[in-house]
Amino acid sequence: RSLVVVHFWAPWAPQCTQMNEVMAALAKEHAQVTFVKLEAEAVPEVSEKYGISSVPTFLFFKNSQKVDRLDGAHAPELTKKVQRHASSSSVSAGSNDSAKEDLNARLKKLVNAAPCMLFMKGSPKEPRCGKGFSKQMVEILNKHGISFSSFDIFSDEEVRQGLKTYSNWPTYPQLYVAGELIGGLDIIKELEASGELDAVCPKTQKLEERLKILINKAPVMLFMKGSKQMAKCGFSKQMIEIINNTGVDYETFDILEDEEVRQGLKTYSNWPTYPQLYVKGELVGGVDIVKELKESGELLPILKGEN
Repeated sequence: RSLVVVHFWAPWAPQCTQMNEVMAALAKEHAQVTFVKLEAEAVPEVSEKYGISSVPTFLFFKNSQKVDRLDGAHAPELTKKVQRHASSSSVSAGSNDSAKEDLNARLKKLVNAAPCMLFMKGSPKEPRCGKGFSKQMVEILNKHGISFSSFDIFSDEEVRQGLKTYSNWPTYPQLYVAGELIGGLDIIKELEASGELDAVCPKTQKLEERLKILINKAPVMLFMKGSKQMAKCGFSKQMIEIINNTGVDYETFDILEDEEVRQGLKTYSNWPTYPQLYVKGELVGGVDIVKELKESGELLPILKGEN
């Protein structure tokens, strides 16, 4: 049941040597994890089977099943993935069902992350699909002025494999509208040819309208990294602690789940960082301003909309 991490490397690549050192350090820290080095060019059939097109590439296996991959020399990312998979593999076999439930909950959240969600290889600006299906899909959506958010399935092997089962659709790209699978490229081409595409994919509200609706979703709205339950950055955590202490009710929006909102809100509010706090649709500011308001005693009346 233990985790096996395979490093596809090449002796001529300095970044591989560097990552080997990182692996050696991780091996000391995680005695229960098996680390393996494979010279990619010495085992071409294996490299081909797993789509290894560059070095270094790391594959993660559990129970002989591939569960994740990492392309490139990203030491922090490798450390994070090893920690995540090592901790989940040390749990007893009975936890498998709950892991599946967790993944399904995550996939449900992802397919509903925006009114129109595209799961593709790469990003709209840089599709990374050998046959060009993802690129064609992006071109069709852009041509019709359809506003969509995307998820790069190369960035998360668990999502890449899990979504195939979740939606019972074996290939990518996959397009979802309001959390429901519409289909792949062929189906989108058919919908375009029959003139039905515009009816299926809402010309989703212009981003500005969407942001306006979001910041007015609750009297007190916090745009942050993570959620109330789990902040994913120190500043967001500080902000939550301050607001929780006031006892005022508020809602949060996780900007990590929606790149369009994350970038768009910076421009809309002319505020470059997160977290951002809004009261009745008006920007109050970031954590520094909220700390100052707390010190001066003005925070509570502002949050209650009295100021």
